[in-house]
Amino acid sequence: MRKDDCFYLGKIAKKFSFKGEVLIYLDTDEPEMYEDLESVFVEFNKNLVPFFIENSQLHKGDFLKVRFEDVDSEEKADELIGREVYLPLTMLPKLEGNKFYYHEVIGFEIEDKRLGIVGKIVAINDSAAQPLFEVINGDTEILIPMIDQFLVKVDRENKKVIMDLPEGLIEMYL
Repeated sequence: MRKDDCFYLGKIAKKFSFKGEVLIYLDTDEPEMYEDLESVFVEFNKNLVPFFIENSQLHKGDFLKVRFEDVDSEEKADELIGREVYLPLTMLPKLEGNKFYYHEVIGFEIEDKRLGIVGKIVAINDSAAQPLFEVINGDTEILIPMIDQFLVKVDRENKKVIMDLPEGLIEMYL
């Protein structure tokens, strides 16, 4: 499985028992959706390795207590601590309307109601407090805040994100 075909689910945070159980921190708003997984992919040296789950249950809200097949000791569990956990993109629930996954809109055009096509989304920068669309217009990179009030429509059919941007935001880049 390629990492490009997966989404980040969380990280193996710590051991839970002497028998190899671990706690996975789930980086999601809906941890209960992932309580009955059969398997996950764990990253080792930039490769995703499948791990099959014997049993699992939610623990203190954002954690999933997991017993993996063939992980039956503290030593084996120690090798997993801090590793990132992934699932195939096909396991993401479909979003509709103006809700979207970041990976879903890469390659979409940004269309402003006033200016028309502004450029193409090449990435999402979510390292700051406010996530930003990274948009390319010719040789110019434009950063557009992902603010609900600016978002008019996500047009999946035509691969566009239609926005009503404040006057001057785009002009300061061009």
